[in-house]
Amino acid sequence: MTTRFKFHQLLLIGFLMITCAPVWSAQEWSELDQLAADAQQQVVSWRRHFHSHPELSNREFETAIYVEAALREMGMEVETGIAHTGVVGLLKGGQPGPMVAIRADMDGLPVTEQTGLDFASTSTSEYQGKPVGVMHACGHDTHMAMALGAARVLSAVREQLPGSVLFIFQPAEEGAPLGEEGGAELMLKEGLFERYQPEAIFGMHVGLNVPGGQMAVRSGPAMAAVDYLQINVLGEQTHGAAPWAGVDPIVASSQIIMGLQTIASRQLNITKVPYIITIGKFDAGVRNNIIPDRAEMHGTIRSFDVGMQDDIHARIKRTAESIAASSGATAEVTITKQYPATVNDPGLTEQMLPTLQKVAGDNPIITPDLVTGAEDFAFFARQIPGLYVFLSASDPDQTGFQAPSNHSPFFDVHEPNMELGVRAFSHLVVDYLQQQ
Repeated sequence: MTTRFKFHQLLLIGFLMITCAPVWSAQEWSELDQLAADAQQQVVSWRRHFHSHPELSNREFETAIYVEAALREMGMEVETGIAHTGVVGLLKGGQPGPMVAIRADMDGLPVTEQTGLDFASTSTSEYQGKPVGVMHACGHDTHMAMALGAARVLSAVREQLPGSVLFIFQPAEEGAPLGEEGGAELMLKEGLFERYQPEAIFGMHVGLNVPGGQMAVRSGPAMAAVDYLQINVLGEQTHGAAPWAGVDPIVASSQIIMGLQTIASRQLNITKVPYIITIGKFDAGVRNNIIPDRAEMHGTIRSFDVGMQDDIHARIKRTAESIAASSGATAEVTITKQYPATVNDPGLTEQMLPTLQKVAGDNPIITPDLVTGAEDFAFFARQIPGLYVFLSASDPDQTGFQAPSNHSPFFDVHEPNMELGVRAFSHLVVDYLQQQ
């Protein structure tokens, strides 16, 4: 009798938990959009502040103070000083449920702004020992503003949220200064996902050639893995008038540069995914008539598949060493993995695609080409399912207009598009929590 009573009692409790779970009506969904519209003026103000006051990677001190104040004003639990300057805010919903994360990056670039905007950056700093201008030339100012906008929207409905939201403001997405650690990898190394345990993470990037007023998302690999390549070729110094008396590392290096391109054109299956090997810096010699004993090459490798990435590395090493040996030189190859590929979890992408389409309305969600740029959102998405969305930076009414690219000194964002980003973040969070 007691066992049967307890069994029926448990069934009743389970039924009540299901039937009493918050169910959002169509009106409540539309309220999210209205809250995003109401927040737009503040989002623009946030963006312009960040744009006027950019800071370089691992130096986002004032930016972190500003973000912290905004999150605390919304009543969140805030932690600072993660990976040097990172900030996280925890919004606890009024109903039990899982945790989901939104990530925004904080750092600017060593670029002197030339947009002519009223709120253009006049900031300067030092980068690799040289004085530089500093600019939010990649849209991180808008990423922070949209994340704060979503925080404001979701804070207004926190009692209805069946779970929690972790807002991650990450430093050094563009890469930590030489000799320093930073970014998403360091945040994770310092235990971010041990202290907080989100089930999924959402990120967004403006620009990247998405047409005006639209969003784009690609399931699976979306942005490339990045590796740093250095090849030192060691020869034997001699007079330029008697090259046979030594070993010319410049000629050997030239042959290596050409040989590396045959890896892409002749050695790997190009029908799978693209990959790039680029030598961007070459340094050798001090005088026109002296063949030096050493040449250095520095480059970048871009790939989308882990197995292919390792295969490319092995082929680069073999190619460089063999070509150098054929001329009597020696090649030392060093490859440093920097960022992994940014991969949108296929299950999460499929789950949330209807949400993005709902937010986009009549504009279809675009499936973009693979982006050979990199994003250290990838480190988060290796730990938990991630979804990284691209948002247009350009004005949809400027047909035929070719917007300046990310990292350009002329890069700008059509500010009305940020409302779409805030709506997307807000609906992704609510729909994800509702579906768990």
